[in-house]
Amino acid sequence: QVQLVESGQGLVQAGDSLRLSCAASGDAFRSYAMAWFRQAPGKEREFLAVTSSSGIQTYYASSVKGRLTISRDNTKKAVYLQINSLKLEDTAVYYCAGDTLHHYAGDRDPVEGDFSSWGPGIQVTVSS
Repeated sequence: QVQLVESGQGLVQAGDSLRLSCAASGDAFRSYAMAWFRQAPGKEREFLAVTSSSGIQTYYASSVKGRLTISRDNTKKAVYLQINSLKLEDTAVYYCAGDTLHHYAGDRDPVEGDFSSWGPGIQVTVSS
């Protein structure tokens, strides 16, 4: 497993852009697919984006495609999530997650149970 910690600006304004970072420790990082999820108050944890271990392949939830960009830097053991045109409904706790995904067939959006390593999450609040 790897240990993950998210960081970034916690309070932003609607219409702004935000980049979240996730720092990883552990040698397994380079073999892990990495993803971002979020959980809004009273809602289930929602998949946003995933990138392959190399960073070459990415996949996004249809609800956010076009506004979000996931990337990674394996030399820094870091994963990033860029969110553009922030909306009030982007307010949530954002989590990064990792796993080899060897068991994942790719026939559906990834879900929380597909990932074994999680960061503690970071609160992002979008204000008007």
